[in-house]
Amino acid sequence: MAVFAHPDDEIGCAGTLAKHAARGDEIMLVWTTLGELASQFGDTSHEEVTRIRREHGAWVADKIGAQYHFFDMGDSRMTGHRDEALQLAKLYATFRPNAVITWSDDHPHPDHRMTAKIAFDAITLARIPKIVNEVGGGQPMPPAPDLSGDDAVESGDDVRRLEAWRDPIRFYQYFAPASPYPEVFVDTSDTLETAAAIASYYRDFYKWQWTDDLFREGRAGAGRLAGVKYAERFNLRASHLKARDFLD
Repeated sequence: MAVFAHPDDEIGCAGTLAKHAARGDEIMLVWTTLGELASQFGDTSHEEVTRIRREHGAWVADKIGAQYHFFDMGDSRMTGHRDEALQLAKLYATFRPNAVITWSDDHPHPDHRMTAKIAFDAITLARIPKIVNEVGGGQPMPPAPDLSGDDAVESGDDVRRLEAWRDPIRFYQYFAPASPYPEVFVDTSDTLETAAAIASYYRDFYKWQWTDDLFREGRAGAGRLAGVKYAERFNLRASHLKARDFLD
């Protein structure tokens, strides 16, 4: 599962997600906001922004081979509070990820930092049955929503109570030079074209002033550090290590 604040944030791990999807892993892209304050939207209504962003999400998810889900926590209004983490914890309990990728802890944009915070906090909240079945005020909720798609079912006959998700979740964050956590490189040579197509898709929407060659050079730079042609770079904040027979 990849958890980010705004559509386009996932560019940094698009090759990794596509590689896992190609292996047969189930992938979900999650955005905590619609990125509605992007200047490209001007005075566009919230309803129209929602429609456009869902088009973006559907296109990127299809390119990767993923499911997708939007929350609407408010562009540049995220707080990192428990109620935001609880929304994400319910999605964890539904999708049941064994790995999460998100932002670093020190990015300048507050939404990015808050998304990383709630993505980490939600791991613990998702482990506790009484929490993932809460409604407002901490009361047990009636049947919990199915959040597996981009439209949540809030009530009705087809909803169900959630089972807590207690399996270990590896927690990866975008690389930050000051991070105390170990670096991890993923060889994305085989999926570079998918990642480049996604980057170009957003470049065309936002009218960014960078080229495809610049994007490829960034991936090549990470690749040189890891001994491969192209790579994506992360920090591993939480891992669950098993005993090894030997040191490599």
